[in-house]
Amino acid sequence: MEKKANKRGHVLVIPYSTQGHINPMLQFSKRLSSKGLKATFATTVFISETMKPELLNSEIDFDTISDGCDKDGFFALGDIDDYLVRLQTVGSKTLTELIIKHKNSPHPIDCILYDAFLPWVLDVAQQFGIVGIAFFTQSCAVDYIYYYVHNGLLSLPISSSMMPIVIPGLPLLDLRDMPSFIYVVGSYPSHFKLVLNQFSNIDKADFILVNTFYKLEQEVVDSMSKVMSQPLLTIGPTIPSMYLDKRLENDKDYDLNLFKLDSTSTCWLTTKPPCSVVYVSFGSLVNLTSDQMKELARGLKQTGFYFLWVVRSSELPKVPHGFIEEMGDKALIVTWIPQTEVLANEAIGCFFTHCGWNSTIEALCLGVPIVAMPQWADQTTDAMLVEDVWKVGVRVNVREDGIVSGDEIERCIRQVMEGEQGIETKRNAMKWKELAVEAVCEGGSSDKNIDEMVSKILARCK
Repeated sequence: MEKKANKRGHVLVIPYSTQGHINPMLQFSKRLSSKGLKATFATTVFISETMKPELLNSEIDFDTISDGCDKDGFFALGDIDDYLVRLQTVGSKTLTELIIKHKNSPHPIDCILYDAFLPWVLDVAQQFGIVGIAFFTQSCAVDYIYYYVHNGLLSLPISSSMMPIVIPGLPLLDLRDMPSFIYVVGSYPSHFKLVLNQFSNIDKADFILVNTFYKLEQEVVDSMSKVMSQPLLTIGPTIPSMYLDKRLENDKDYDLNLFKLDSTSTCWLTTKPPCSVVYVSFGSLVNLTSDQMKELARGLKQTGFYFLWVVRSSELPKVPHGFIEEMGDKALIVTWIPQTEVLANEAIGCFFTHCGWNSTIEALCLGVPIVAMPQWADQTTDAMLVEDVWKVGVRVNVREDGIVSGDEIERCIRQVMEGEQGIETKRNAMKWKELAVEAVCEGGSSDKNIDEMVSKILARCK
């Protein structure tokens, strides 16, 4: 396209291949394109086959690298360690080939923006003298905790004598406030290694970008900035522009979904009063036990509120038999939906969520109160921030057997949907919504940070 050909500064964007990592980096690619850079989004071959045809006519170019599992993706191996080894080995080779291909074109690659989960990408970039920019998809608070562990500033395992846990820029932390890899010693060792390795060569990156906005995490951003050897820039939130500044034309959704969308929720919500619906979703990876699904169903029913529940196809057999028919018009269960569109609907009163970072920041940007039921990884820390720092919701209590009871689920939902606390929670949620919009609008903190980065990339291209 004519407009693409006139752009200077070619940025190659490489995400980690899960929905929660692809979405923010794809959105940020659109933002870079709007700033005058040429952006090429390079997914694995397997992921590229899920793209919408209309994406190919967008302001972003698309290309691929290989993870060595082109036919079935991660599922071809099933083991995270084996997959990561193959991803690095084959990915490095095919990324090198991609750089060479573009080197001999009118638009050689000037910069590689890579998911921090893939530090080997920076090594490849430096072999060619290309600017390397690390993109952290999780909250700055979580990133800084991992930094502390990686650098030996926080010894593991954490004993009772170390409580409370003190990390600059964060409130005093209990063990349950830490990412699950830390408070459940030895859990998911491969994933724990993955998140710590984000910092293995970070000192060689030209910039560090964090998908947050400054006023949301001001204290921890300031603390982390002091220990990094290069600029740490908040550039979020990276959700579709129509929900924030509306400066990116036709930017209404994430465009790339790894699951088939169900559009019935939009029509159903139009028949419900404002703030009357509990929206329930646990993202693209969480698998609840059958016992937990029963308790969740019981708790939702006991509230008496309408609820929209996202249950992936693989999880549907865990929904109690006859529950859907029993609830009638009080409930709608769907397999996958355009989440930002749903959260923006005036019928939504609260979001019952696992507190993955994308879901958390979408709720903040759209002024929706939260009931947090974190499962693993960064979600426990995000839930602490929701309840204790941003005060936009509550976190469920978990029984000793690891189950959250239906009564507890009902109690928490009522807490954010009713009474004085519900009013205060909604007020705080709307405050963060306004500050999120302010950050990405012209002259806002994230907008200025992006401009600073773009100007330095362009200066290197002269």
